[in-house]
Amino acid sequence: MKFYSTNNPTVKVDLREAVTRGLAPDNGLYMPESIPVLPKEFLGSLHKKSFREIAYVVASSLLSGAVPDNDLKRIVEHTIAFDAPLVNLEDSIYALELFHGPTLAFKDFGARFMSQMLGYFAKEEGQEIVILVATSGDTGSAVANGFLDVKGTRVVVLYPSGKVSEIQEKQFTTLGKNITALEVDGTFDDCQRLVKQAFLDDTLRKKFFLTSANSINIARLIPQSFYYFQAVAQLKAIEGPLVFAVPSGNFGNLTGGLLARKMGLPIDGFLAATNVNDVVPEYLKTNVFTPRASRQTISNAMDVGDPSNFVRMLDLFKNDYKAMAAVISGYSYSDEQTREAMRNVYADRGYVMDPHGAIGYLALQEYFSRNKSGTGIFLETAHPAKFKEVVDDTLSFNVEIPVPLQKFMQQEKQSVLIGRDFDEFRSYLIKTISD
Repeated sequence: MKFYSTNNPTVKVDLREAVTRGLAPDNGLYMPESIPVLPKEFLGSLHKKSFREIAYVVASSLLSGAVPDNDLKRIVEHTIAFDAPLVNLEDSIYALELFHGPTLAFKDFGARFMSQMLGYFAKEEGQEIVILVATSGDTGSAVANGFLDVKGTRVVVLYPSGKVSEIQEKQFTTLGKNITALEVDGTFDDCQRLVKQAFLDDTLRKKFFLTSANSINIARLIPQSFYYFQAVAQLKAIEGPLVFAVPSGNFGNLTGGLLARKMGLPIDGFLAATNVNDVVPEYLKTNVFTPRASRQTISNAMDVGDPSNFVRMLDLFKNDYKAMAAVISGYSYSDEQTREAMRNVYADRGYVMDPHGAIGYLALQEYFSRNKSGTGIFLETAHPAKFKEVVDDTLSFNVEIPVPLQKFMQQEKQSVLIGRDFDEFRSYLIKTISD
């Protein structure tokens, strides 16, 4: 299997280069040159297979022999070490809980898969691989914990100062060892810009072996397709059209769903659900994409004003706006609407949603107000305790902090405060990170 850049489909690389480089030299994102359609027999028997069995078939089909079977099975077994249960909230609405991993967020799937993939390729390298990752919350914790003590790797996490929850921050600033946390005086978009600039900087590229663990990396994206198959496997029956409501920031999660659909999974549509950072829902309504500075909300992991994976979405639809709009609908909600949904579901069902999942739920509610039939699944992307202050305040309820999070909270924060200027960031890397 070869991978091409979204900026230049004629230049193709192998999996090793796509994963270790992260971002293509022309600043494009890597995509598989072909997306296989899985056999109907496999798709029709998902309910008979384990999550690991499903993930292995999907991964091996997409990677097409690029990783030896035994190594790929080991990588998948390490990745799928926890479940993604489907919870029925209402007759036609389900929550897909993706927060049962070690950092209690959906990004554990992608981070664990990628850490093992990079660890596999690091054995062939003669120097340390430096992984740069920008985070608005959960990416940093998932990647930092996924790569902790992985030989041949060093992780540098950039995050916006004062714009992630304390629990999220503690999960990647207390680890030490091969993990460094940089607290940026700016927004998530500033962090993401610094990472992208680093990959294009000749000085840094010559000094370090750089790659990224954001969803711009194809190794983060591939496993995000796994749990869509697992969700369908848990449905006893699909009544009417099947739609997934995906709380979205950088849009890697929704792109993973599009990959699953391309591989034959019977998904009729996606609801791109955002907070007030609504550049993609706006595009889906107007055919005009206008990136802008992100705005801070209570669903902070989605505070993204220029989502990287939008170019992959365009690529999957061959830049055909009508084709994309026929499959994906856009929805956006305010903080107060988010809080109201959290309160209503808790009052009616006793189910505690985090503010990101609540936005997915709202999209399904709006969808079913216009479509009287169908089956809807929204992604619950993080444990409510990761947003304890918001959840407690909204529900007048003391969310219990799970033991894994309690351990992080007891540790001392270790971070370095830097500005948003690229020269300062570059100087820090050169002076601090050894090659």
